[in-house]
Amino acid sequence: MGLPVVHFEIVGADPAGLRAFYGELFGWDFDLGDASTPVVSAPGEYGFVQGSANPAPGDGTAGINGGVAGGTGFRPRVLFYVGVPDVEAALRKAESLGGTRRMGPEPEGAAPGAFVVGHFADPEGNVIGLAGSA
Repeated sequence: MGLPVVHFEIVGADPAGLRAFYGELFGWDFDLGDASTPVVSAPGEYGFVQGSANPAPGDGTAGINGGVAGGTGFRPRVLFYVGVPDVEAALRKAESLGGTRRMGPEPEGAAPGAFVVGHFADPEGNVIGLAGSA
């Protein structure tokens, strides 16, 4: 098996409204906090969704972790993150295959081994997130 999807994000200009919408629609509970970097979401506006707290109906399997976030000036998007051992190396590989780096690794200047994120666009323009180590 290849690398797993480890996280999702739903981002927009009104994160509280989005959390209300998705909370009502899917029964999600949110823990408010900060994203790993303010490039991802306004401070205090990242609503974490714990996959283990949202088991699938019937079989009870856990979903993946995610977040509903954003704030003024954030463009709407839905994004998933793939877990990788080295975000910079994965961004370079995406670029070598025809992708375009959009962000990261963030936060900038993170110590080796620290948790960081990055975004790239594939050759068709789809934006994908990467999560892993600096």
